[in-house]
Amino acid sequence: MHDLLERLRGGLIVSVQASAGSPLDDPSVIAALAEAAQNGGAAAVRIASIAHIRAVRRRVGVPVVGIVKREVSEDLPYITVAPEEAREILRAGAEIVAFDATGRPRPRSVTTEAMIDGIHTGGGLAMADCAREADGRTALHAGADLIATTLCGYTKETRGAKLPALELVAAFASLGAFSVCEGGVASPAAAREAAKAGADAVVVGAAITNIERVVASFAAELQRSSRP
Repeated sequence: MHDLLERLRGGLIVSVQASAGSPLDDPSVIAALAEAAQNGGAAAVRIASIAHIRAVRRRVGVPVVGIVKREVSEDLPYITVAPEEAREILRAGAEIVAFDATGRPRPRSVTTEAMIDGIHTGGGLAMADCAREADGRTALHAGADLIATTLCGYTKETRGAKLPALELVAAFASLGAFSVCEGGVASPAAAREAAKAGADAVVVGAAITNIERVVASFAAELQRSSRP
């Protein structure tokens, strides 16, 4: 598994996800986008839902970071909150499982340690999606293999935080962890800044794969420029 982390070091992880109801929300479409990301040089892909992970695994050779998302209150954990979800993700073909590593209570009071133990028992690497430095410290102490800035800006304590969370990246790097910058990386220049801040890998999602959002930004800019 150490070799897997070395494959990711200095690399781009492309988050290939789609909102419910989007034309992209189809396993075959997600798999095609993931393959295109691989062909473009992605070191790994981050995929949500078991069906999508299975479809992607059949088409790509790069590592898969798998997650399961729940539709819950915005103040509750919603990314892979139970060990059984982690095991299902690994059975679907992912090598890495990302999970909510914030201090917010998970269902059945599942601990961070239990999440990581479940992932390791299933043969995977544990990627802790964090919001604050304290989350990263706790996850690292519990045995997390990667700690990421994914949830900075998505908790009560961090709402409104400037993204990408470069200070948090630097803090994670100072812990000696394999640190991942995720969230708000909207350009190659931003990815470069994340690497300079200490990120071992950088996740980019919407800026690459959210076609609706990218098209909307171009269309809005043209509409503004055409106004008298």
